[in-house]
Amino acid sequence: MSITGAIIVFVLAWWISFFAVLPIGVKGQWEDDSTAPGTEEAAPVNPMLKKKVIWASIGAGAITALAAIIIPRLLAQ
Repeated sequence: MSITGAIIVFVLAWWISFFAVLPIGVKGQWEDDSTAPGTEEAAPVNPMLKKKVIWASIGAGAITALAAIIIPRLLAQ
């Protein structure tokens, strides 16, 4: 796999991983009665975005590594 191909796979895998981990562990304001005036009740209290970016990066790295192993073997056949 070329560098360009690896970058494309990583970016696509990162966004897919990010959207997969985004709803994990999120509580809405209505769940703990901490609704701030002028905000939506369903807005997250603590979205933990830094942690989710890290997990998405780890997942995308694993998917890219797996693709780098599998794709050349498929093309060689």
